[in-house]
Amino acid sequence: MINFTVGPVQMDEETRELGKEQIPYFRTPEFSSIMKENESLLCKFFDAPEGSRLVFMTGSGTASMEGGVMNFFSKDDKVLVVNGGSFGHRLVELCQIHEIPFTEIKLDYGKPLTKEHLAQFEGKGYTGFLVQLCETSTGVLYDMNMIGDFCQRNDIFLFVDAVSGFMADYFSMKEMHVNAAITGSQKALALPPSMSFTVLDKKAIERCQKINVKSLYFNYPAYLKDGQRGQTPFTPAVGTLLQLNEKLKRIEAGGGIKNQNKLARERAKYFRSSIKDLPFKLFSDEKDSSNCVTALCPTKEGVNAHRIFEIIKDEYKIWICPNGGDMAEKVFRVGHIGSISNEEIDTLTAAFRDLVKRGLL
Repeated sequence: MINFTVGPVQMDEETRELGKEQIPYFRTPEFSSIMKENESLLCKFFDAPEGSRLVFMTGSGTASMEGGVMNFFSKDDKVLVVNGGSFGHRLVELCQIHEIPFTEIKLDYGKPLTKEHLAQFEGKGYTGFLVQLCETSTGVLYDMNMIGDFCQRNDIFLFVDAVSGFMADYFSMKEMHVNAAITGSQKALALPPSMSFTVLDKKAIERCQKINVKSLYFNYPAYLKDGQRGQTPFTPAVGTLLQLNEKLKRIEAGGGIKNQNKLARERAKYFRSSIKDLPFKLFSDEKDSSNCVTALCPTKEGVNAHRIFEIIKDEYKIWICPNGGDMAEKVFRVGHIGSISNEEIDTLTAAFRDLVKRGLL
């Protein structure tokens, strides 16, 4: 199988080989040293401000989405939540569950956030802003410079879900005035699913120390305290963290985060140019699209997007990404993160062309 989903993504041989090793005991100085190196490199790749820290959460990206909502906001806050798709809606749900007062900025799916959307909230006393770097369900990349400037002007705490966009799209916590951001192991880092990571600047560290979180497992101050000695409060996914260390050092040696952005951008461009003559339309305008994924709508009447996913999986042995909810039958997605080659992209486009010949697309 070739994997063109957006998580878990296709892993390279080095990561897979390391995954065969026996899991070591982790309450040791040796493992603590590895964890401190992981923290340092991730903070560097996020371009986090001086003094930033990292929470290593054993759980999916949603675990750190929820952890962030719980640890950075309370009933005394007034937050803005961008809902432009399935994952924006998830942030809305988390605010509802944890009774965080919020205003939803509801976007038409596939459309970007604009200055006009934000203008009505200038100077209105909002204290928090929750948004994706890219809305993975639609492929839209949000203008983080615009959002960051808005938050800085209005003294708003900015929490960014960069689970899918990190490493694929340019992202700088410093430049974009981001206070806290998350990613997951199974996305562009191309590791097994199991870990998510939250980078906190000094303001985020101070904020979570003041929030009285009613949770044992999601208590960020406990993670930060244990992190000082390179440990976590509870047993983490040790194997994944060892793979993370090897991968981060390999990324650093291979040109760092800029080269990772370049690779994803080139893959996305190559794929999109390869399908220009096929019966698809981009769900989001190309200028607003993330490098991590392309969302596509079949243009032939009667073609069901989810059925295309099933045929490609079962008959061509290729995974692409289906969608859910209202978009399930209209939109599917092709990921550009992980260990994917142009030759494998050619294999996928050849499968699409064969579907056209068969009258299925």
